[in-house]
Amino acid sequence: MDFKKLGIIIQREYLNKVKKKSFLLTTFGVPILFAAMYAVMIFIMLRTEGDSKRIAVIDNSGIVMEKLENTKQLTFKQLDETDPDAVKNNLADYDADILLYISPLDSATKSVTATTYADKPMGMETAEVIENRINDAVESYRIDSYGIEGLEQILSDIHSNVHLTSYTVDEAGKETISQSEVYMIISMVLAMALYMFIAIFSGMVMSSVIEEKSSRVVEVLVSSVKATELMFGKIIGVALVALTQFLLWIVLTGMIIGIIGGVVGMDKIMGGVDQSQIEQMQEMSMGAGAGATLDLQALTDTTAVAEGPTGAQAILGTLGSLNYAEIGISFLLFFLFGYLLYASLFAAIGSAVENEADTQQLQIPVTIPLLVGFFVAFYAFRSPESSLVWWFSMIPFTSPIVMLARLPFGVPGWELVLSIGLLILTFVLCAWASAKIYKVGILMYGKKSTFKDLWKWLKQS
Repeated sequence: MDFKKLGIIIQREYLNKVKKKSFLLTTFGVPILFAAMYAVMIFIMLRTEGDSKRIAVIDNSGIVMEKLENTKQLTFKQLDETDPDAVKNNLADYDADILLYISPLDSATKSVTATTYADKPMGMETAEVIENRINDAVESYRIDSYGIEGLEQILSDIHSNVHLTSYTVDEAGKETISQSEVYMIISMVLAMALYMFIAIFSGMVMSSVIEEKSSRVVEVLVSSVKATELMFGKIIGVALVALTQFLLWIVLTGMIIGIIGGVVGMDKIMGGVDQSQIEQMQEMSMGAGAGATLDLQALTDTTAVAEGPTGAQAILGTLGSLNYAEIGISFLLFFLFGYLLYASLFAAIGSAVENEADTQQLQIPVTIPLLVGFFVAFYAFRSPESSLVWWFSMIPFTSPIVMLARLPFGVPGWELVLSIGLLILTFVLCAWASAKIYKVGILMYGKKSTFKDLWKWLKQS
C-alpha cells in the first residue's frame, strides 16, 4: 500500500466533507439545538404550570371533601346534588371543568370509589393530585376507626425515610462514594453517543462510496490508486471528520450552555420553584413505575438529618471518583475501532450497489448487531455484571456500545484489554474481507448484487 497516495485520499475525503455546507450547518447548528433543548427542558420542568381547573365535588362518603384543599391549579367546590347524572352533562352551568363523584362509604372495606367526568381528558398531574387526596382521606378514616388515641401521630412518627449511601472500596482499602443514578446517566449517555456516531458516520462512508460509483468518478480514481487504498482512505478521512465534529460539538455546546448560565443565572432559572412542584415531579416519576428514575427529593434534599453525605454531596463525590482518563481513552478506542469495523462493512455494501435503495437487503445483517448492542446497553446499568451483559461486552460487533455502558460501574483492566483486543482483531479480518469485496464490486454495474455475489467476489479476488 502506497501511504503517500493513501494520505492524499484521506486529505481529499476530509476536506471534501468539512467544506460542505451540510457539515458547517450540523457542526454549528447541533450545539445550538442541544443548548436550546437544555434550556427548554429546564423551563418546562421547573417553571411551567398547568392550567387551573375548577372541580365540582359530589361527596357521598362524608370523609373526602375535607381533604380536598385548593391549590394554584386546582379549585374544589362541593355540590348539594347526590346524583352525578344531573351534573356531568352540564358542567358549565355549575362553573366547573371537572366533576368528581365520590361514592358512599363502604363499611365492609372502609373505602370509596371515585369517578371523574370532564369534557376533555385530564392531565396525569391532576389525576395524581386527586388520587393522593382521596387516599389520604380513606387512610385517615381507617386510622380513626381503630379508636386508638394518637394513632395517626404514632404512624407518622414511625414512618422512615432512609436513603442508602454506597461506598466502593478498592484494593488499597480506599473508600469512594458511589451514587448508582449518576453511573446510570453516564452509562446511558456514553452508549447513546457511541451508537449515534457509529451509525451516522459509517452510513456516511457507504453513501460516499455509492455516490462515487454511480457518478463513475471511481473509474478515474482506481486508474491512479488501488481500490484498497481508496477504501481505507475514505474510511480514515470520514473518521477524522467525525472526530473533528465531535470535539467541536463538545466545545461549542459547553460554551453556549456556560453563556446561558452566566447571562440568565441559575437563581432566575430556579426562581418561582416551590417544594410542591418538586414533590409533584417526584410523584410523577415514581408513579410511572420506572425503577431507574431518579429520586428528585433524595438528590436535592440538603436538610435531611442523616449520617453521611447529602444528596448533592453524594452526586459530586461520585462524579469526583470517576476515572475520566480511563473513560475518555476507552471512548476514543471503542469509537475508533468500532467505527472502523462497521465502516469497512458499510464500504463493502456501498461498493456492491449503485444506489442507496438497493442497500436495504445487504444492510440488515450489519445493522442488527449494532441495534442489539444498543438495547443490551440499556440493561447494562441495571445489572452490569450479569453474564448476558458480560458476553455482549466481549462480542466485537456489540462490545463498543455495551462495554462503554459498563465502564462507569468499574470494569477490570483485563476485561477492557480483552474486549479492545478482540475488537481490533475482528476489524482487521473484516477490513481484509471488505477490501476484497470492494476491489471487485466497485467496478460492477448493471446488476443488483446479493450475498451470493459478495461471497463469490470474496473467493475470487
